[in-house]
Amino acid sequence: MNIANCQIVLVETSHPGNIGATARAMKNMGLEKLALVNPCKYQVYECYARASGAQEVVDSARVYSDLSAAVSDSTLVVGTSARLRSLAWPQLTPKDSACEIVSQVTRGEVSVVFGRERSGLTNEELALCSTLLNIPTAGDFSSLNVAAAVQVVAYEILCASMTNSAVDSPPGEPPAEQESVERFYEHLFAVLEQVEYFDPANPRHLPLRIRRLFNRAQPSHSEIQVLRGFLSAVEKATSN
Repeated sequence: MNIANCQIVLVETSHPGNIGATARAMKNMGLEKLALVNPCKYQVYECYARASGAQEVVDSARVYSDLSAAVSDSTLVVGTSARLRSLAWPQLTPKDSACEIVSQVTRGEVSVVFGRERSGLTNEELALCSTLLNIPTAGDFSSLNVAAAVQVVAYEILCASMTNSAVDSPPGEPPAEQESVERFYEHLFAVLEQVEYFDPANPRHLPLRIRRLFNRAQPSHSEIQVLRGFLSAVEKATSN
């Protein structure tokens, strides 16, 4: 199975060597699409030395100013994290995540997001993700180099693509792209504020709970349009 639509995203990587090592890990496992969000100055000797033959992955990497832009074309966004969050989030092992990724990758772009070396992904960045991937480690030491984490996940993706472990692509329309989903969330929260159900000054966990609900549903583009049509009707009714 072709996994060319699988994109690896690194957020604010601070060491050029980690970008080079990530490119090498990707090429070893048949992945080519690398996206970098606010990276350090990376096209230097240390990066290319660690890439060790995967220079084209480095040179073709796309650079973005924020994670939202990097995953805007993706229909599935998988975030990686070593930390448990205060609000439970759908969490899969690398193997299970790889099966879901491979089942979706023929229907559109899939992004796997890796956070900062020291602090990982913020809660706001995690909110852009459909599921959370956690790599089990021994004992209480969960610190894993970002390139090593990419290697583990990329290996599982390759294995899933070569075996029957990946589930068949779900029938029907593919999920909506992330950019369309984000516009829906903006519309939804604006309407919830208009009807005084949502207070942006004291959001509590409501935005994350709503995102979690729709992440499970994985609505298609046409379903997103239906939902936005309903929101427009509510706006019209409440403005009269």
